[in-house]
Amino acid sequence: MIPLQGEYICRVDAKGRFMLPVALKNQLNSTLNEGFIVKRSIFSPCLELFPRSNWDELNRKIISKLNRFVKKHNDFIRAYNAGLKELEIDGSGRILIPRDLAVIAGITGDVVVAAKMDCIEIWDKAKYDEVVSVTQTDISAIAEDILGNINLNE
Repeated sequence: MIPLQGEYICRVDAKGRFMLPVALKNQLNSTLNEGFIVKRSIFSPCLELFPRSNWDELNRKIISKLNRFVKKHNDFIRAYNAGLKELEIDGSGRILIPRDLAVIAGITGDVVVAAKMDCIEIWDKAKYDEVVSVTQTDISAIAEDILGNINLNE
């Protein structure tokens, strides 16, 4: 898995493309030619862009835990993969946001491209600013709840 980091504001052109920020390109340098998987997020009104190798690793883990002959598992698999697309970076370093997914995520203008460990979230800038401002007010309680009992020295 390639760990990713950084947050960037990107301009979306009339065709729905944005330039992948140079800092992210550098982090992804060894895997850019493998392409990407883009899908809707489960928890947030945004898209998730996975480097192909990160997606393959995550998918292997998920598949090993699910049985498609169990209805709940089958329903999850269908919903999880709904709208999923394979993408490539073009010769100019741009990524096309598929129109159907842009509509689902409410992307209408500039986007925030925010690395989230193994994937990159693509948000409509206004929605991202709103979500981050709400989360920031609660971050100390969230951090204590999640990390308060973890020994980071292990």
